[in-house]
Amino acid sequence: MDVILVRYAEVGLKSPGVRRYFENILIDNILNNLAHHQIEALVDCEQGRIHVTTDKIEAAIPVLTKVFGVASVSPAYTCSSDMAEMCQAVAEFSRDYMSEGISFAVKARREGNHPYSSMDVGREVGSAIFIANEDRNVKVNLSKPDMTFYVEIRGKSARVFTEYIPGPGGLPFGSQGKVVAFVETEKDALAAWFMMKRGCRAVIAGREDGAARLLREWVPNLKIMDGSIKDVLYKENKILAAVYGYTLRDIDKIKSVNLSLPAFYPLSGMSDEEVDSWILKVLNS
Repeated sequence: MDVILVRYAEVGLKSPGVRRYFENILIDNILNNLAHHQIEALVDCEQGRIHVTTDKIEAAIPVLTKVFGVASVSPAYTCSSDMAEMCQAVAEFSRDYMSEGISFAVKARREGNHPYSSMDVGREVGSAIFIANEDRNVKVNLSKPDMTFYVEIRGKSARVFTEYIPGPGGLPFGSQGKVVAFVETEKDALAAWFMMKRGCRAVIAGREDGAARLLREWVPNLKIMDGSIKDVLYKENKILAAVYGYTLRDIDKIKSVNLSLPAFYPLSGMSDEEVDSWILKVLNS
């Protein structure tokens, strides 16, 4: 593997100018998170796809899947888009993934002008993989394969990969307005996480050694300030809203909130089981 393909979802729905703005924020966040983990990388964006080039592929993947705005990532191998060279390269690549009796399929996508169709790629590359692994009694299964080889062709390059690793999705952190989140418990941290996933630049009112530290896995340079929400409002400018981890069980606490700005309660529609499941998924993973 020589590159990681990074995909976004919601950012792609924006107009071209807004999309470029969001892409730049997302790339900055990717570089910041990688740098925090001492991973050097080159990051570029081409036709809606972000490419991360690094010699620490395996170490970079878990970092990239904790960047808000990233829908999925795939470690990939790059080869020429020439049909003959591509077939040879993918056939050699497949030897590391095919075992005795396994079934496989090829799914191809392409952009640009090429002397072949995506269906041609699937047929020719699939044939090359089959011949290269014929000694292992492999089979073709287009409906429920044991292994799928994905081939993305853009211009003169093709990239082949075998998996989509999900990210959090949402919008890039910092692409929306600033909010202050009160974080004392894991529930509070989860509420802040949901607002951060929507792109809000969160400032945390809480202890550095408390539940707020769990959010640094997602935003290493997250601003955490010891004190209450009102303390943070006194020190920080341009805060547009406050965030609390209250649910409907905490209706009395919700009624007691007395601020001069809007308050959000991202967990208010969730059951206790849903909250616990999300905490386990995003804060204790």
